[in-house]
Amino acid sequence: MGEIEDAIERAGQEGFTRPPPKTVQGRISYLMRQLGSARAVAAEIGVTADSVNRYRRGARKHPRADVAARIDAAVRQRWQPQVRKRRQRQAATTGGITVETRARFGYTAPVGTTDDGRFRRLTVNLPAPYAQRLFDAHHAGAGEQQMRNIIAEGFKDVYFQDGGSRATGISDVAISEIDYLDLGY
Repeated sequence: MGEIEDAIERAGQEGFTRPPPKTVQGRISYLMRQLGSARAVAAEIGVTADSVNRYRRGARKHPRADVAARIDAAVRQRWQPQVRKRRQRQAATTGGITVETRARFGYTAPVGTTDDGRFRRLTVNLPAPYAQRLFDAHHAGAGEQQMRNIIAEGFKDVYFQDGGSRATGISDVAISEIDYLDLGY
């Protein structure tokens, strides 16, 4: 996954109203309810169906670190989907999203001005239409670059041009070399 996909996933997990199961046995039982069979869970986490049944019964309590990480990822991916959808819907209609990043920003500007890219640390509240476009692109399976372009366009409008009241000569903003990116909604 790319930086933006990871940020969307983390932001969705911050809104959980209940914590996911903590024990391996509880997590495997949850995955069994979600996926329907030990074979399906085994295919998801990369172990045998017998191992899944041992984890479910409690005969094995400590999976290898890589298997534990895959179990955790599978549970978090499926945990409270309605809470996630509700928060995304609210951000896309009224609340917008907060983007915090440290990245290299460059832009196309009129002749005689400096348009060299430089690292900036920014925290910007993007309005709901940009959140809607970002979530739509994410759900449609858009690439990392397309989602970067949506965020860059939001930064251009909100941060660089301040809604059209300054820097109107900037025609294109680009984000490259992302150190970190975090979303909140």
